[in-house]
Amino acid sequence: MLRRHIRKISRFVFSNSLGTLVDTLVLWVFSHFVFHGYTGQYLLSPFFSFECAVLTNYLCSWHYIWHDRVKQYTSPRFWRRYFYYNLSSTGTFLVKMAFLLLFERIFGWNVVVCNLAALCLSGMLNFLMGECVIFKKPKAPVPDNTQQPL
Repeated sequence: MLRRHIRKISRFVFSNSLGTLVDTLVLWVFSHFVFHGYTGQYLLSPFFSFECAVLTNYLCSWHYIWHDRVKQYTSPRFWRRYFYYNLSSTGTFLVKMAFLLLFERIFGWNVVVCNLAALCLSGMLNFLMGECVIFKKPKAPVPDNTQQPL
């Protein structure tokens, strides 16, 4: 049981590292080659890079981390879960920003240090959302004991 959780957490850390790489790469491409000006570089580019990272993390979650909990690969289920995953990721991002600002206010740390500390806390929340909400373990069927043998 513990071994399975450690493996799942390790996969989660790997997939989120991949998502961070995708986020950074897409941000760089969009801000340098696609959008020009403040709005494009500081609003649109980060939005698109965040969404690409969320999609990358979701695909890793669906096929790699919680694949044992996805029983039917239907398009509606895939996109419905993606919608909730996206909402969860957006909420987690807002929590990360709140912790980042809180750490800066309390400790006066550099923004990178605050970001890393906030990522640790928001990462735990993100994992719990995936484990307990988005890809929660299906309930075991309850045996029907109401029928009496003839």
